[in-house]
Amino acid sequence: MSMTGNQGRLWAIGEVTRRTPRTIPNGKKASEYFGCNTFNHKVMSDKLPNDVYHSLIETIKEGKKLDQSIAPMVAHAVKEWALEKGATHYCHWFQPNTGGTAEKHDTFLTVDSSGEPLERFSASQLVQSEPDASSFPSGGMRATFEARGYTAWDPSSPIFIMEGPNGRTLCIPSVFISYHGQALDKKTPLLRSVEYLSENALRVLRIFGNTSATRVVATLGPEQEYFLIDEAFFALRPDLVSAGRTVIGARPPKGQELEDQYFGSIKSRILGFMQEAEYELFKLGIPVKTRHNEVAPCQFESAPVFENVDVATDHNQLTMEILRRVARRHDLSFLVHEKPFAGINGSGKHNNWSMATSDGENLLEPGSTPVENLQFLVILMATLKGVHKHAGLLRAAIASSGNDHRLGANEAPPAIISAFLGAALTRVLDSIEKGDLKGATTEKQVINLNISKLPEVAKDNTDRNRTSPFAFTGNKFEFRAVASSASTATPMATLNAAVGEALGEIADAIEARVASGKKVGDAAMEVVREYIIETKAIRFEGNNYAEEWVVEAEKRGLLNLRKTPEALAQLKTKGAEELFSKSGVHTHDELEARYHLEVERYIKDLEIEIGVLKEMATTMILPAAYKHQANLVAAVGGLKAMGLNGKLVASQVAEVESVAGLVADLKSTIDALDAAVDKAESDDLHKKADALAYKVSPAMEAVREVCDKLEGIVDDNLWPLPKYREMLFLC
Repeated sequence: MSMTGNQGRLWAIGEVTRRTPRTIPNGKKASEYFGCNTFNHKVMSDKLPNDVYHSLIETIKEGKKLDQSIAPMVAHAVKEWALEKGATHYCHWFQPNTGGTAEKHDTFLTVDSSGEPLERFSASQLVQSEPDASSFPSGGMRATFEARGYTAWDPSSPIFIMEGPNGRTLCIPSVFISYHGQALDKKTPLLRSVEYLSENALRVLRIFGNTSATRVVATLGPEQEYFLIDEAFFALRPDLVSAGRTVIGARPPKGQELEDQYFGSIKSRILGFMQEAEYELFKLGIPVKTRHNEVAPCQFESAPVFENVDVATDHNQLTMEILRRVARRHDLSFLVHEKPFAGINGSGKHNNWSMATSDGENLLEPGSTPVENLQFLVILMATLKGVHKHAGLLRAAIASSGNDHRLGANEAPPAIISAFLGAALTRVLDSIEKGDLKGATTEKQVINLNISKLPEVAKDNTDRNRTSPFAFTGNKFEFRAVASSASTATPMATLNAAVGEALGEIADAIEARVASGKKVGDAAMEVVREYIIETKAIRFEGNNYAEEWVVEAEKRGLLNLRKTPEALAQLKTKGAEELFSKSGVHTHDELEARYHLEVERYIKDLEIEIGVLKEMATTMILPAAYKHQANLVAAVGGLKAMGLNGKLVASQVAEVESVAGLVADLKSTIDALDAAVDKAESDDLHKKADALAYKVSPAMEAVREVCDKLEGIVDDNLWPLPKYREMLFLC
């Protein structure tokens, strides 16, 4: 049955009010089933010969090249385990440049020469597969007729089993490369960056006498923010279905201004979703730790325990997929766009990043007196040097059409990359710069609550600055500017490369001074002081939201890359070429390709939004406005037919004129949008993207502004779209 006017909205509201929390039987301790769907260390130890097990562990932990001779035994053990778990198919699971994941399933079943069925899985099937490389974004590296590409098993990330409605699939984490060996995915550059970071970090550790560490890894704990709305509302919003965000929608009378959502009591239906999602994540060995309400209505967050950055990246992709799947079971839609609703907080993916040695030492752990921890200061200053030197590339790494809506708003840092250290570390660095360490006290303090029943609260050496894009938070940096829908691979690969380069440079500088006869401590402190002065511009302890900071940042020479096209242009600079070539993260061709595919993605995102905005304005908003206008005209005509006149009728005539004016405005803004889109057309991708950012986007906002005004006056019985007050508060 077709629905007109607000019938769809009423149907959706009825559906929502009838929902009940979905429950699943569990009752087990998380530790009893954690990782049960992964080919983890315990399973490997049980199913592999001892020498094969230890060889594979060396590959996983130390990054050593896989011994191909053990592949047949590993493949057999993996197959037996998968069949025991009920798997019927296997796939290479990889992360193409779409930003999502990809998989092609093959069955274990084969038929022998006599026609007998049996399950087979060979070493070659474990190690390598061949998806069609021409059907994925390549940024021009592959022509349509050049179809061959390879996926290759990444042993550092656990093999896992995904449960489907009617069966299970063995998933083998993999990288994706072209026939000529070019990276066609986001994982390969990340793995390269980890090796580069490790190589240069080990040089620094050797200077300070650490000879036991064999590897340094970047660690990551990505906090994932997201929205949930009822799927009945989602189905009635073409913009959410097509673009992931509402391109039309007036602000509700109540939003987040009462500040009553953050950390509030979790609604039972949402809690049921979270509990089931965590059950699925635990089975996949994903160490999700935290769940809570976020600032905006219907916004939530999930955060895991730290893992190696490559595994954490895989797990974050799986987390988004599991949240999406489980949401459907609860009749909810998972929204991971950075700004699905205007006027309230958007979503980010706060990347908590650090470095750890193979011995388990966190290299960004300052201790109680960081001024006495010279190794920490060297690592810290190398990090700041990398961020300062390559701030433009870090901005490019987080650039997207969705993030443009979020950066600089009340819940996200601005497009200016800066670093926050906190009062204690700032005192230390300022004292070193002045050559006077007396004022660098950093011992932990306590907060006395003056309430006899309550203990004193330990006070951290740093406060938290939620306005900073790159903030030190005790023993790690929080890269807060990363987009909620993005893979963590690109920003982390860029950060690893930038810091890895700086670590190499600081090692060179210290070694040169030691070679000239200086003691290690004196040489290191001398270089630290130079870096403190050199990186001072990137350090900012204040409110990054303030207009004064924009002015101050310009004085300091910091980049303010407000929109994606100008941010992505940083990939075309000499500095980008040098960094990625030196680190091996991207070849010249790969860097060129990355620029083109990111610009193409930006253009396509905007074109989708333009298309759905025009469709909704033309086929949904205008008809509702016309009907409302006709009703008003009929009412005025009825009054006049009754012989009424004067002020009573005049005020209603004015209302008709107001609606007619908005209808005319909407038609004219749509025409202006069409004209802006036509003018933006260009064979030059950068020019087109730039025009979309600075000419077409304002034209889209003009259309939205009129639509949102109409939403506030058109008869509610005629308005066809679920409103913010319904989507955000009925769940």
